[in-house]
Amino acid sequence: MNDLRVSLVQGETRWHDPAGNRDYYGDLIAPLKGATDLVVLPETFTSGFSNEAIGDAETMDGPTVAWIREQAAQLDAAVTGSVQLRVGDDVFNRMLFATPDGGLQHYDKRHLFRYAREHERYAAGRERLTLDWRGWRICPLVCYDLRFPVYSRNRFDVERPGQLDYDLALYVANWPAARAYPWKTLLRARAIENLSYVVGVNRVGTDGNGIDYSGDSAVIDFIGHAISECTDQQVVVTTTLQATELQAHRERFPAMLDGDRFSLE
Repeated sequence: MNDLRVSLVQGETRWHDPAGNRDYYGDLIAPLKGATDLVVLPETFTSGFSNEAIGDAETMDGPTVAWIREQAAQLDAAVTGSVQLRVGDDVFNRMLFATPDGGLQHYDKRHLFRYAREHERYAAGRERLTLDWRGWRICPLVCYDLRFPVYSRNRFDVERPGQLDYDLALYVANWPAARAYPWKTLLRARAIENLSYVVGVNRVGTDGNGIDYSGDSAVIDFIGHAISECTDQQVVVTTTLQATELQAHRERFPAMLDGDRFSLE
């Protein structure tokens, strides 16, 4: 593993304006060319978190998928974030992960936010994803998934005996300011219990439903310390994750050897 440069893009997503958001976020990340390995955009970065946006959900052949692939190629970095995407009769809150070589993987949000009736409009994902990027194993997750520690649990990877499932968990979100304390607390909990780095990227501003967002995007290390933490303003910040420090911590404190074996259904 080499060190990994991760860029948090904490923006004020425009309400129901996919083209405007592509332009907005494109301008924010353009200066990152050659200066990062991974760019993380918020949840539903083309529309805001809206049940009404389902009617305008794109397909995998639509402009946002093409855009995120273009951004990855231009920046020579992976670019990730979630959007509403239609597959057949279903619409998923789908986190895309595009790489400069044209590769594209995705994770569909498993836990739908019942409090906002997301479960009545969107289809739930069925499979957790782990992927490899520049020597790191990464687990992409979306917003409400943060509240479910079993689903996020780091396990021994059966394909790599003796090693953990992932090195970095990514959470993209539209997490309201009213629940900022749980957001901050749970990011730290997931990092500590999983002996991994955690990155959480949230939006700022006020959405079309009048809900306020305080950002609080952060990079948390494997013992729960915030290496980088944002406030409530638009910002793009790049942080380098230290591979040797992560490996040394796991050797020094191998709690995973005492973990429970389990499988997800």
